[in-house]
Amino acid sequence: MTDSEIDARHLLCPLPVLKLRKTLAVLPPGTTVALVATDPAAVLDVPHFCAEGGHELLSSDPLPDGARRYLVRRG
Repeated sequence: MTDSEIDARHLLCPLPVLKLRKTLAVLPPGTTVALVATDPAAVLDVPHFCAEGGHELLSSDPLPDGARRYLVRRG
């Protein structure tokens, strides 16, 4: 279960992570957010963003349409 979902399909680096950062900034710690992205760089950018920002990357799963769904818990 997620508290929020961001559809960042077809957006290129750094926009998916910027949308994730903006969303997490207004949410309380412990909140989970799903980010759906097609940008190939997101597989590196999202884990790095989480590590640097103190957030927890709970999962990273491929979707049938070629996108990837990242589940992040705000730290």
